[in-house]
Amino acid sequence: MRLSLNLSYTKFRAASFFLATRLMLDNGCRAVYDGRAQQRRRAVYAWLSNLRMVAFFFIQKLIMMRLTLFFLLFSAFLACSKDDETAAPALPVLNIDPLTIEEGNSTNPIFVTLRLSAPSADTVIAFIESVDVTARGGEDYEAINFKPVVFTPGDLREDYRVNILGDEESEEDEAFTVRIADAVGAQIGTGSATITLLDDDTNTDLFIPEEGYTSPASHPNMELIWQDDFEGAEVNANFWTFEIGTGNNGWGNNEWQYYRKENTYLVDGNLVIEARKENFGGRAYTSSRMITKDKFDFQYGRVDIRAALPFGQGIWPALWMLGANFSSVGWPACGEIDIMELVGHEPSTVHGTVHWSNGGQHAQYGGSTRLSSGRFYDEFHVFSIEWDAQRIRWLLDGQEYHNIDITPSELSEFRNDFFFIFNVAVGGNWPGYPDATTVFPQRMIVDYIRVFQEN
Repeated sequence: MRLSLNLSYTKFRAASFFLATRLMLDNGCRAVYDGRAQQRRRAVYAWLSNLRMVAFFFIQKLIMMRLTLFFLLFSAFLACSKDDETAAPALPVLNIDPLTIEEGNSTNPIFVTLRLSAPSADTVIAFIESVDVTARGGEDYEAINFKPVVFTPGDLREDYRVNILGDEESEEDEAFTVRIADAVGAQIGTGSATITLLDDDTNTDLFIPEEGYTSPASHPNMELIWQDDFEGAEVNANFWTFEIGTGNNGWGNNEWQYYRKENTYLVDGNLVIEARKENFGGRAYTSSRMITKDKFDFQYGRVDIRAALPFGQGIWPALWMLGANFSSVGWPACGEIDIMELVGHEPSTVHGTVHWSNGGQHAQYGGSTRLSSGRFYDEFHVFSIEWDAQRIRWLLDGQEYHNIDITPSELSEFRNDFFFIFNVAVGGNWPGYPDATTVFPQRMIVDYIRVFQEN
């Protein structure tokens, strides 16, 4: 390019001299022929003027050539830069999948999956590590410390093995996180995933809550007429009788259990009624049902029962009363007062209901209340009724949640004596029946029952 410019400049000088000389000769000849000195001077001036014009013309050309060359070089540079940019391939995106799995009872492997959004022509390496949440590395799983996961060219998925340290201890579900700490040859997209370990252990240990509500030992203008604190080694036979068997049509409710005395026992001043999954008497489940019929009944007063309740699909605990004339008039003519019922698939809700005969037809009226948090299994609560000749009121932990006026003549059943029934049914028309989610054994724990009447 430098040589080309030098040649152009040489040509420019020669052409300029030639044109100037020719113009001078033409003017000189005219001066000779004319014989005038003035013409010669004008010829010289004209030669100089033409020389300037020619010089200006070629300088413009030279500048334009150099500008053109500059723009050509600049355009070529830009074109090369764009080619370089488009030529660089986009990196694939690296993601990691979450996983939910049962914990198990021993060490067992799981596989955490990493994925590329597109195959790569180069090797991709992801470096992963674990982060404790509620599960602990070394205790619940084998921790991961900046381990490489290698994708060979063309691979889209790789699985990394993590050992879960299972046990037989019943506990809450736990979790930890696996995150992509760094990557070579890929961009990090979804860079972390939660690994959830579901507890699959059955809690067969007896759980008696240490906390919960306790009702007052006395109430204004009332006296304690009967109580059972369930102290001692056995259920007080002077108060309670156990009903045995399957009843008529599953105790009228298509229940599945066989009732036995052996499913009830006392522990540390608490009554325990235990529903079990076991074959007995042609049934696959056993439980207990105990009554005070012919041993204690009463008309009107306040009842406080402190209890913790079982839960689970098909489980049906109840603290209730039947009219003392049940044997002679039958149900529902005897009347029924359900102080507390719970259906196990709703472990935070209890119901209070009355049943009676209305012109020979079954009638009922009930209400319910729900805990703001937790289950009735978690701690003790007190289930109460206040009952007089005008009204029955239901209370949970001292707070009324339902009531009924019993003064109408068709509700005369509720102006008679009643006796108590405690039981835990398995299955029935209302709660449905146990399934794979139902854990056995299930237990109702009763701390005390107290009956007060007006002075």
